Amino acid sequence: MRIDILTVVPQLLDSPFSASIMQRAQDKKHVQIFVHNIRDYSTAKHKNVDDYQYGGGAGMVMSIEPIASCIDKLTSERTYDQIIFMTPDGEMLDQKTCNSLSLYKNILILCGHYKGIDERIREHYITKEISIGSYVLSGGELAAAVVVDAIVRLIPGVLNDESSALSDSFQDNLLSPPVYTRPPEFKGWRVPDILLSGNTKAIEQWREEKAFERTKERRPDLLND
Repeated sequence: MRIDILTVVPQLLDSPFSASIMQRAQDKKHVQIFVHNIRDYSTAKHKNVDDYQYGGGAGMVMSIEPIASCIDKLTSERTYDQIIFMTPDGEMLDQKTCNSLSLYKNILILCGHYKGIDERIREHYITKEISIGSYVLSGGELAAAVVVDAIVRLIPGVLNDESSALSDSFQDNLLSPPVYTRPPEFKGWRVPDILLSGNTKAIEQWREEKAFERTKERRPDLLND
């Protein structure tokens, strides 16, 4: 998979992709992640990428020209399965969306900044708009990092145990059950005996029951879905 990210603050994306699973996924050639500075496509003297909004109002707007130039260059080199804009008013990111995105070959992600981007970019270039929550960030970079992390870990070969991703919360509309590790007793708090029994069938049934109970208690909306 190849992921191209367009941003005006590329430094914000250095850390999320240079450690742990994301770094190993790139080292193993399971994914290529390229970060493009939109300022490089500005023709303004001082590399400005924003301007006042027509009609007045607080906040600057990302200009259409440098964004369009960057997208045009990239799309001339390859076909993108999705051109995504990270925005608070996009569709809410969920596991189903992550599963679908992980199957694509090429994805382009545009990070918003300031008051937003010129609406014509959304109308003529963007194929999908995603939000990671009902709140506003300073820019779309951290949201883009969340999306990339959520989909890259689903690519076969990225995780050491590929079955791990299949048992994550939300994969089957249930939250994950409680998990424990050694020691079996700590400060008088014991690991449930069933998990120490070695009875695989009974353990799986216990996990299913606990997953259902936890979902019913904490996210009953998932059961409605």
